[in-house]
Amino acid sequence: MKTLKEQTEAKIAAGRQANPDFMKGVDDIIRKAKAFQQGDDAIQVGQKAPAFELPNAEGKLGSLDTLLAKGPLVLTFYRGSWCPYCNLQLSALQARLDEIHALGATLVAISPQVPDGSMSKNEITEMDFTVLSDQDAKTASQYGIAWEVPAFLKEHMRVDRDLDLETINNGNSSILPIPATFIIGQDGIVLWNYVNVDYRTRSEPEEIIDVLKNMS
Repeated sequence: MKTLKEQTEAKIAAGRQANPDFMKGVDDIIRKAKAFQQGDDAIQVGQKAPAFELPNAEGKLGSLDTLLAKGPLVLTFYRGSWCPYCNLQLSALQARLDEIHALGATLVAISPQVPDGSMSKNEITEMDFTVLSDQDAKTASQYGIAWEVPAFLKEHMRVDRDLDLETINNGNSSILPIPATFIIGQDGIVLWNYVNVDYRTRSEPEEIIDVLKNMS
């Protein structure tokens, strides 16, 4: 089975072949974002994870405290079900979910998508972990990973992808989370994180499994 890195690299390579001008534009955006160190404000290992209470696809609220009562938490922020890299990442995590559960942890994914519309039926919400909606990106901001989408990418989403972020995210048309994953201990302290402003690059599930094994 291919690693997540191999899958995402294949997706990037296919994108470069199909639309080289767009991918060059993305490269330029990521280069500038890294130059300004976007993502460096993310909650770090050893810090207290900010509390949250967010709705799932059925409108039921899930809170950090309730989730941590079950054990350690693997918390991952993704851009939306429309993002192919997010789908690859979460599919890879779904494939390792039994191992995550066996190590006593819970997996929760958070995106800005509306829980009563586009989130109701898609590949991600059919997976066997909790998906929560952070429509105003307030929780992403508290975790230091809220990112104002550059005009170049917004235009691509609107014109090339026919995506209406304002509708998808219930009025939020400009802020998306930097894809990030945090492992939080039952005491609420962040034990591990992965944050990368290049949304095409994600943490390997194997890394998460290794951290959880070391914890147990």
